[in-house]
Amino acid sequence: MARKLTITNSIRSLRFFAGEMTQLELAEKAGASRQTIVALEAGKYTPSLELAFRIADVFGVPIGEVFQCTAEEENQKRIRKQ
Repeated sequence: MARKLTITNSIRSLRFFAGEMTQLELAEKAGASRQTIVALEAGKYTPSLELAFRIADVFGVPIGEVFQCTAEEENQKRIRKQ
């Protein structure tokens, strides 16, 4: 059985530390729509691998600093510890 993966991101904080970059500015630099950036930040959309790399490139950071992935089993362990 495949484990469920949860993908989270740090886009909002990266935009903040990039001089309060707007969602529209990020979208234009990454070649996406503002609506896509909104959905990404809200966790309602998982980007293509290409878009994920383009977003990381905009911020000049490795992709792992933008997107994080955890397996469902790990999430359950954290919930049980709380």
